[in-house]
Amino acid sequence: MPLNIAVQMDHISTVSIAGDTSFALSLEAQRRGHRLFHYTPDRLSMLGGKVFARIEEMTVRDDKGDHFTLGEPVRTDLQEMNVVLLRQDPPFDMNYITTTHILERIHPKTLVVNDPVWVRNSPEKIFVAEFPDLMPETLITRDPAEVAAFRREHGDIIIKPLYGNGGAGIFHLRDDDRNLASLLEMFGQMFREPFIVQRYLKDVRKGDKRIILIEGEPVGAINRVPAEHDSRSNMHVGGRAEKTELTEREREICARIGPALRQRGFVLVGIDVIGDWMTEINVTSPTGVREVRRFGGADIAALFWDAVEARRA
Repeated sequence: MPLNIAVQMDHISTVSIAGDTSFALSLEAQRRGHRLFHYTPDRLSMLGGKVFARIEEMTVRDDKGDHFTLGEPVRTDLQEMNVVLLRQDPPFDMNYITTTHILERIHPKTLVVNDPVWVRNSPEKIFVAEFPDLMPETLITRDPAEVAAFRREHGDIIIKPLYGNGGAGIFHLRDDDRNLASLLEMFGQMFREPFIVQRYLKDVRKGDKRIILIEGEPVGAINRVPAEHDSRSNMHVGGRAEKTELTEREREICARIGPALRQRGFVLVGIDVIGDWMTEINVTSPTGVREVRRFGGADIAALFWDAVEARRA
């Protein structure tokens, strides 16, 4: 049966449709005959124990420059929806966390994907620390002395904000770099949270692989190779996508984390792997679906809706 689906996302007008996973999921839902609605997180409200949003009926088209049409906003009880896609991009800040508290009130009667409780309780750079043998040596701290000791032990390091996203604020410091103290001072002024420090993985020059899992099972991957003069592989900052296959080590990583993903009710997850090491488990709004398909991989949007429809059934 057709589903009423509300997509909580950054405004549809701002997305780059060539690589946007929320757009890909919307296209497939529409193809299946489901009814789509759109709203941004600032239109979410709670009153008298009920959750409302001013939603707009949405149609989408795979046509750059003319990719959507929105109806008039209508204040709607989200329990009238069958599914809510929690798809706005991080940063994973208190605003993001508050939306998970609100959406928790309607889940699972209205199926929220991914589960807002576990999205809130599984920050992407902390959740991965539950698997220390699968990740590079990692320090989470605000203490400059701990960071300095970590660099003395491991040499080249990566420092990044604990709740950042999209490659913003990622620094590669060589073991002889003299900017560490200044960088930590700057981070201390910009962020109230601890920082994350990891041993630098030289294999990043070969690529940072995004592996997508549905219901805890790997369904596709894309390799993202950083630009020559950048340490970041994110495609919106110049990384290059290329076709790839899963290695035995990557299948081992997926097999290890799969039960934890299923236990938390995560339908769609993207993990990042450099060489033999997992660096992040992305559960907020994982990307990569369109790139996998473009390079001849699985139709992950279809697999996603197969899973969601099975849960609704």
